Amino acid sequence: MGRRALRSESGRDRARNADGRARRDRERIAQTAARLIAEHGMTDWALAKHKAARQLMLPDSAALPSNDEIETALASYHALFAADAHDASLRAQRSEALAWMRRLAAWDPLLVGGVAAGWATAHSDIRLELVADDAKAVEIALANEGVRYAALPPREGDPGAQLLIETPRASLRIAILTPAARRNRPRRADEPRLSAAAVAALLDV
Repeated sequence: MGRRALRSESGRDRARNADGRARRDRERIAQTAARLIAEHGMTDWALAKHKAARQLMLPDSAALPSNDEIETALASYHALFAADAHDASLRAQRSEALAWMRRLAAWDPLLVGGVAAGWATAHSDIRLELVADDAKAVEIALANEGVRYAALPPREGDPGAQLLIETPRASLRIAILTPAARRNRPRRADEPRLSAAAVAALLDV
């Protein structure tokens, strides 16, 4: 084997080793960030990732995990460290979601996000997606029922008008989409979007 071939093979080995280290670092960051989110109620996942990297004494250039990797790490954390408590918390969140979905049935609500997927922490918002030609119609209906809410600026990746309702049991974040926006909303193939009937089936009620 010539020197050029040896150098090429050595370069491939270094690249594989670097890829392996980066993958392991992402996994460690995701696991530490998941613990911060679950135990300390951190809702800013970008901040949780950076804080996790600092706790692990990794360089600023370390590759950070994706949100999908954080979701996977959260599911693993719940299964390992808080299965019973998490099951109870998730059931309570889904029960609260179902009550509001029935209350808001006129706008074809769907449960999305962590409470739908099952990785939500006790600090997670309940996220509902409604459909309305005019978001003001939803706001007027809530106001007429005496429901206090706050209008929120949309977060990146969150389409439509955003409302926040604080209940004694949870924070409810509502996205109001037009029919066209819901039809064209990009989504992952594995992203759950649950109807009221599907949530009721999960709760067996």
